[in-house]
Order: sequence, then structure tokens, then C-alpha cells
Amino acid sequence: MSVTRAAVRPAAVRRKVESWLAERDGSDAIVLHARPEWTDEPVLTVGDTPVRVVPCRTPLAARAALADRAGHEKLVLLTDLTDMELGDGLLTHVSMQKGRSVDPWDLVTQVFGGQVRLDSTLVRTGRWVADALTDLAPTQGWPPPAGLILTRDHALRHLAGAVLGLDPDALDGAGLLQWSTDAPNQLRFGDLPTEWSDGIATFLREVAGPVAVPVLAAVGAGHGVDAIPLGLLAGVLWPRAAESRPDLDLVVARTRLEPRFGGARLTESQAIAFGEATEAWIYRALDGDHAVRHDARRMLRRAEDIAAEIDVAGRLAASDLLPAGFTQRMRAFGESVRLAVPAAGAPVSPAGELIERAQDRLAEVETHRSAERSRVETARMAVRLLRWLATPEGPAPATMLDAVQRQVRDDGWVDRARLDIFVGDVDPQVAQAYRLLHAAVEARRARHDHQFAELLQDTTTAERDPGTLLRVEDVLDRVVRPIVDNGRRVLMLVLDGMGTAAAIEIAESLGRGGAWEELTPGGGPRVGVLAALPTVTQVNRCSLFSGRIAVGDRGAELRAFREQFPGGVLLHKSDLRTPAGLAVDPEVAAALGDPAVPLVAAVINTIDDALDRSDPGITEWSTDTVNGLRNLLVVAQDRVVVLVSDHGHVVDRGTEAVLRPADTSENRWRPATGEPGDGELLFKGSRVALGGGEVILPWREELRYGPRKAGYHGGAAPAEAAIPLLLFAAHDENAVPGWAGAPVSSPEWWREPLRQAAGETTSPEPAPTENRRPARRPARPPVQDEGLFDLPAPVAATAPPPSAPTSPQVPSSPAPADSAAALVAALLASPVYADRRGTRAPLPDERVAAMVATLVAGNGRATLETLATRAGIPVHRVTGTFTVLRRLLQVEGYPVLSLDPDGRTAKLDIALMVEQFGLAVP
Repeated sequence: MSVTRAAVRPAAVRRKVESWLAERDGSDAIVLHARPEWTDEPVLTVGDTPVRVVPCRTPLAARAALADRAGHEKLVLLTDLTDMELGDGLLTHVSMQKGRSVDPWDLVTQVFGGQVRLDSTLVRTGRWVADALTDLAPTQGWPPPAGLILTRDHALRHLAGAVLGLDPDALDGAGLLQWSTDAPNQLRFGDLPTEWSDGIATFLREVAGPVAVPVLAAVGAGHGVDAIPLGLLAGVLWPRAAESRPDLDLVVARTRLEPRFGGARLTESQAIAFGEATEAWIYRALDGDHAVRHDARRMLRRAEDIAAEIDVAGRLAASDLLPAGFTQRMRAFGESVRLAVPAAGAPVSPAGELIERAQDRLAEVETHRSAERSRVETARMAVRLLRWLATPEGPAPATMLDAVQRQVRDDGWVDRARLDIFVGDVDPQVAQAYRLLHAAVEARRARHDHQFAELLQDTTTAERDPGTLLRVEDVLDRVVRPIVDNGRRVLMLVLDGMGTAAAIEIAESLGRGGAWEELTPGGGPRVGVLAALPTVTQVNRCSLFSGRIAVGDRGAELRAFREQFPGGVLLHKSDLRTPAGLAVDPEVAAALGDPAVPLVAAVINTIDDALDRSDPGITEWSTDTVNGLRNLLVVAQDRVVVLVSDHGHVVDRGTEAVLRPADTSENRWRPATGEPGDGELLFKGSRVALGGGEVILPWREELRYGPRKAGYHGGAAPAEAAIPLLLFAAHDENAVPGWAGAPVSSPEWWREPLRQAAGETTSPEPAPTENRRPARRPARPPVQDEGLFDLPAPVAATAPPPSAPTSPQVPSSPAPADSAAALVAALLASPVYADRRGTRAPLPDERVAAMVATLVAGNGRATLETLATRAGIPVHRVTGTFTVLRRLLQVEGYPVLSLDPDGRTAKLDIALMVEQFGLAVP
């Protein structure tokens, strides 16, 4: 009697035939007990053997098939008849003289090598697994398991990997996301029998975690190729840092995303995991080759398109990756800047809480992966200027030396930042905020410029004794000659037109290389040099090389230099040009390497040339952008390098520039005909080298008399008249007697975030002084006897060193000073510290106290530069000192002190320090 048999799949028949042919029993036919149905090709080719498959519902049909078999073919009889119904006479003509069952699990063991036993959990998964493993098995079979048991995980991993086109070991969230980018593979998955695709999807959700749910839901809804863009939006709509229930708008936004997942509603954990996985995929792709980066950018654009389609584009600021998110963050930052800038004419500084908000918005801008470096750097400059505006202004400088040093140590940094703000931003909303900020900065800087110019006028007219103030005619005699007399050779680089802002950038680029150490008088702050008037090249460069006020061209400079240093070499632009293939002219290199040449001076015109031919306001000055500078430094490693200029410059103010007609071809000075106008002063005296010793100079930077250029010089603004002076030695901070390793040069508002203490208020600023008389000064100003080359006094543990900015600073932390002092005292008195201090690198207690107190006062955070400033550490030593301090505080390897990924911010875990050192602080 026949029995009901299951239909047999073509792959199952093929596998049974392969096994039969491998037996080589000499038979030409095989009986397979299965439903007698066959819709595939009637003849299979297995290896080189043609095999005909014939459904046989009756014994007669089976006999007919045997009788009709072609001699070159093998025969498969599919029948649901029992062996008894077929009869012994027929069975004698088939393999093994009996029919064979088509057990799907037997076929599974066959496709996995035939020597394995099935795990019961695999069998309980369902018949679909057996059929899928049989149908989809590679020609050579599936990889056998490591042991004798075929586990469910091993079987399904290889099955899912084959279906998805993935390595079986890559069945995780990242692998599924990669698969989602392959549309043909998704189509193949969708073409599988529903039971198979559902079963594989269930397994993927088990092994790939919550990411699998939204990916597979998107695939099922026909949006699989958008899985990564949808994940990016999930990261926006399910923020990881959410601390409260989502608002109604957010719930609605999430609902609008559901149709992309076939109506499925993602759980919080699924959505967050989905967002994190897609962000990780994008990060990896953006670091990949060109094609992969192109795919990543396409995904980002697609995510923004979907956001617009479902009306959630306004929330993209929450994304660290989407370009639209960067735009929104920049606009939020611009709004915070706009709110923090005092209203026009307001006599107060920006509110501290508003600056803190701008700092927070800046941090969000900085963390965005699509952030444009130049725009972020300008945003940093904007925050720095807000902090500068919040710094109490203090009294006007009493002497010319004070005014020059304010420009070098504080206002030069302002000039550097405001150049970026002046250039602005491409976004109109951000640009408007920068415009307001620039106006506020300009108002304060104008007061400083006016104060500087009035002191310069008084000093020049009254022929004041300069005291320790360096003037341009003093540089050779008071700076260069003592170095040469001490037996060291010098390379003096005169960077024509280099102002204090450009000098800051150049000094930073030199310091980054690590080959050169900056030196300052006594290891104190940088010093500046006062230019002669007017601040033009023919006056100041000739005066520099002459050692006295003089006017002349290149020939006069050469003659004056040879009188001062007969054995020296002076190089101008034409001398520095090189033939093909040579970075440094052989004669120049020979002079630099010659022990008999004590002084080589080189004039480099790159910055001054930019005033005519390019835009100095958008150039980042460095050893790479100043022509020839890097190469000269490479061949001058054994010389002390003195960097100086002949004058600074101001940049053109565009539509804000004021052209004042005058009977002169000069841009920033005119003969003393008529009375000085608004923004001008009359200068006369022995240091006025043109105009018969009497000229009118503008102190307002926006004034000019001649044709428009990119920048100008000649006037009395501190940006023109304060000359930077930098001195460097290669790995030798004792190269020059009286000079030592330089401290951090930047003011605190430049490097440290503003942290307002509770109840703290900012000091009001004085009203603008442009149109009022300067404050009265004594009949004879104080003698400028500040000790320019004196060594600094010893640094107290709790007081800032002499290198700290002289202007009052906004407190950088809400931590009470007595609490910080108590904690530091407890640390230094603890037995654990005493024990470690005896075995670790010798850091003086007062230096440890200064650095730890700074970190505690900053709630555990401070830049390395600030630590160096507070502890009196030369800037080139701060990294090494920090490493020693970290070893000292790392009890049993615990990370008490660490460095942020930015490489410049130290972080002290105060609670862990208290625990590790056993501190009992009230």
C-alpha cells in the first residue's frame, strides 16, 4: 500500500544521487521514496554523468522507465510506492535492491562532510533548516564543524553568511549594515521562501543583537538600502544623553520614521544601538579609500533627504556626522555669540553665563565630524575674544614700555583672533554675530590704540629716556652683540612687516617642531621693540642695521651693517634665491656654516610683500608660509636665532576703510601740514626720520591716505609700531646668558575656558575714550626702569609666576581657594605622597602644589599651558613635567591624572586622588 510522501526538492535529489554515484555499486538506477512529482529539468548532470529523474506513480511506470533508459544515462525513480508494491523483480534492477528514503537531516550530515552528528537543537529549529542547508550548500559542501557535533550555531552561521554574502564570523551589527549597502544581496534574501527568510532573520536577531531588528525591518519594508541613513536619523531622534521623557514633537518625529520599518516601533535600546552602529560604520568609511568615502557621503546626503521628507530636518543638530547638523550647530553657536556680545555702547563686559553658553556651543561644533577646520578655528577665536572682553581692562599703561608690552603679551593675541573674525563665516547668521563681536572688540582695541599713540607722541616729542625699553636702533647693540661677544654665532632673521600677531603664529610653528626652544629674558614674558617713525621700511630697517635712526635703501643697510659687524653677512631677497634643486644657496649655506662668520642676517620680505600682492589677513604665518624660513633654520642649527622685524602692519578694512585725502603718496603717514584730524596725532622729535622730523600719523587702523592695498604700515597703531622680538636656540636653553627657557606666552583668556563662580560678576569697563581727553599724567612720566633682563623672582606655590599676564584675569573656576589649598596641603603631608616622592622623579613640592592647586581650582581640568604658567615651568618642559607628575600621582596604576584626547588638557580625578592618598579634607 502506498503512503503519503513529502515532495522532494531538486537539491535533495541531487545530494542523494551524488552519494549513490560515490558508492560505485555498478547499478544504473536508484529508487527514492518521495512524492512522485518533478517540475525541474528531467535530466540532471552530476559530475559528468547524466541522470534522468522519472516520477513513478505505479509499478508499471517504474518498469517502463527502466525499460526505456538510455544506455548513457543513470535513472532516478521517484515513487511513493513501498518496496513490496514495487516487487522484487523490479528491485533487482536498482541500487541495493531496495528503495531509499530522502531524509532531509541525512542530507544535512552529507553536506557537512558525512561524519557528524546532529545537535538536537538544530533539528528542533525546523525542517526548513534542513531544506535550506541542502538547497544552498556550496558545491564542495559546507565547512565541517570543529568537533563531531553539528551545532545549531555552526549550521545557521554558515547558512546566514551564505545568504547575506558575509563571512560567518561577521554576523554582527556592522556586518548587517555592510550587507544593507548591497541591493542585489537584499533582493536574493527577499526571494527566499518566507519560512527560510523568517528563520534566518530570527537567528540574526539572536547573534547580531538589537541592530538586527531595525535593519531587517527596513529590508522587509523595502527600505533596506536606506538602513544606514535611517540609523543616522535614529541616532538623532533617540539621543543617548536624554535624561527625560521625549517631548511631543520628538514622539511625532519618531512616528514619522516608522513606515520605513514597515510600521515597526523601535525600542529605546534598539534605536540607540542602531544609531551607534551606523555612526561607527560612517566613521570607518570616512577613513577608508576614495570609493568607500564616496559611499559614506552618499549615505549622509540620503539621511538628510529622508529627514526633509519626514519633516525632522530641524533636529539634525543632534548628529555628530550629518553636514546639516554642523550647519545648525554653527548657527546655534553664532546665536550664543550674538547674545554674549554687549549691546553697542554698553559700558559692561559680557555676562559670564552667556560666555559659558558660547563655550558649550563651541564644544558641540568642535566634536562634529563634518566640521570645517577653518570655520571651527574662527569659532574658537570668537570665544577667546568674548573671554578677553570679559577680562577687566585695568588702568591705561603708564609708560611706553608698558604699552609695548601690552601689545606683545595681550593685544597681539587679540589682533591674531580678530583677523579671523574679520574674515568671518560663510553662513549669514554666524557672520552677523561675528560682525557684532568684531565691533565690540574694535571699540576696546581703539581705546588701547589711542592710549598707545598718545604715549608714543609724548615719548617722542619729549625725547623721553627709554630706560630698559628696546627700540629698533638698540637691537643689534643690546640683543645681538652680547650673544656674539659670549662666543655664540647668530642668525638674525628680519621678517619685513611681521607684527605681533604674525610673530605669535610663527613662534608656535617653530615650537611645534620640537627642534627649537624659545628663550626670553630671565625666562620671563616676551619683550617687544619700539619702531622709529613713521613705521616704514626705509626708516626702520636702516635704523635696525645702523644702530641709530637712519633712512636708506638696501645699499645703505649693507654699509651700516658692515660698520657694525665687519665679519658679518647680510642677505637680501636676491641673495636668498636658489637655483633648481637647491633649497638653500650654497654661498648662504657656507656663510651659515662658517665659524668665522659671527652674524648672518637675512631679510625675508614674504609678509611685507603680502601687503601688496595677497591678503595677510587670511594667511596663517608659519615656517612653511614664510618663504625660505624653514630651510634657513635647518642649516643654522648651531646658531642662536633672533627673529625680529622692522615694523608691523594693519590690514585693509574693506568697506569700513576710510580714505582721507592728503598731499602724499604714502598710505599711513603724511607731512605735518594742517592740523591732525580725528584718529590722527602729530609726532615730532629725533626719532621721526621723515617729514623734516615732524609728521602726522593715524592711530586708527582703518585710516589710509594712499591707494588701496591688502595691508599698510607707516602709522602709529601698536600693530605697526610694536615690533616682536623672538629668540630661539636648538635644544639649549642656556645658550644666552641672562636668557632662559620661555614660559607660556599666551594669556589665560586665550587658553582657559571661562568658569563663573556662583554670584560672581564681571567688572564694568570704562566708557569709550575715542572722543575724550586722555587722563592727566604727572608732568614727567615714570622712568621706564622695568628690569627687562632681570631674572624672575622665585615662584611661590600659590601665586602665578612673573610670566602670567599682568592684566587682571577673570577667575577660572568656582572652586574656593581655601578648599583647594587645604586639599593640596593634605596631599603634600600624606604618608603615601612622602613615600612616592622619595622613589619617583624629583619634582619640587612647590611645583606639585602649584599644578595640583590649579587643577583643583579648575574642577579637575586645566590646559598644560596653564599648568606651566602657574608652576613657572618653561613651555618646552611642560610635557615632561606633566609626565613626571602623572607618575607621582598614579598610585598602583590608578588614573588619578590623565591627558584628554586633545593632547593639551590635563584631567585630575580629585575623588580618586583623595581615596588613593588617604586624604582627610573637610
